[in-house]
Amino acid sequence: MKEYRKHLTAVLLAIISIAVLAGCNSDDGKASGKSDPLKVHIALNGKMGPLVIAKEKGLFNEEFSKLDAQIEWSEFQSGPPLLESLASNRVDLSFLGDGALIAGIDKNLPFEVIAQTGRGESSVRILAQAEGNIKQIEDLKGKTVGVASGTTGHVYLIKALKAHGLTTDDIKLINLQPDDAQAAFETKKLDAWAIWNPYYLNNIEKGNAVALKVKGKILAPGAIIARNGFAKAHPEIVEAYLRVYKKAADWQIENPDEASEIYSKETKLPLSTVKTIITAEKPNIFFTEDAIKAQQESIDTLAGVGYIKKSFNFKNQINNEYIDEAFKK
Repeated sequence: MKEYRKHLTAVLLAIISIAVLAGCNSDDGKASGKSDPLKVHIALNGKMGPLVIAKEKGLFNEEFSKLDAQIEWSEFQSGPPLLESLASNRVDLSFLGDGALIAGIDKNLPFEVIAQTGRGESSVRILAQAEGNIKQIEDLKGKTVGVASGTTGHVYLIKALKAHGLTTDDIKLINLQPDDAQAAFETKKLDAWAIWNPYYLNNIEKGNAVALKVKGKILAPGAIIARNGFAKAHPEIVEAYLRVYKKAADWQIENPDEASEIYSKETKLPLSTVKTIITAEKPNIFFTEDAIKAQQESIDTLAGVGYIKKSFNFKNQINNEYIDEAFKK
């Protein structure tokens, strides 16, 4: 019995010693301020845009290192699948085209609009087969048209059809993500395709497609977003994100040749095509009245065709506190 007690005492002393050492090590970590960096999940929406520049040039390094933050990147072909990840807390910061933005707000997804990405005047077109018989929007009636549902291309298509007295009920709408739609268009399984750059200009320059003229001017402004819970907990990270985004946008404007090389490498597109795209419209993250108005028009249009439950005031969805704080003088 005595031997057993001695053995038990020795075991207990060993356990206590391990616990004390573990506690000391833990205290040492706290005392030295050592902790794992904050993981920030930033999503790329396509292969072109200031975030691609920021990633390639390492522009986040300085701003985020000061805040002990580290980026985990993800990439999506379009906004709708990005929204799914955002809803499950796998995306903290990104940007969206107007279609996904409106759908996300309509579904009360947990994000807020913290900036815009320009007017989107040159970003979307409706393509028809170069050797087909579709010459104008009215010719789309009864034809097979591809588009990624819920995207900026979808909104553009609805607006364009409406401007010419048609609706999506007048066409055979096929829901395809861009890469799948590209293959379908090339094999002539689609008569037409509503799509954004770099896809539309690349197809035109290759001689595969013609862009259909639309009455009036259709703007497709994008928006920079932050997940609600993340932004509330880490406003300083959101502000840093906006500063880096603008820095990347400004760098692209000032260095179009080098920016084109970066995008060409990502997209496998010719340099000349890329440069035409990125110089057609300058990126701008600040809210403008015409971009806000265009966004409201998109909201009203989608509500009118029943794509969203009801219209809402876009200005009420804007939180400009982060951008004001990030660039205060």
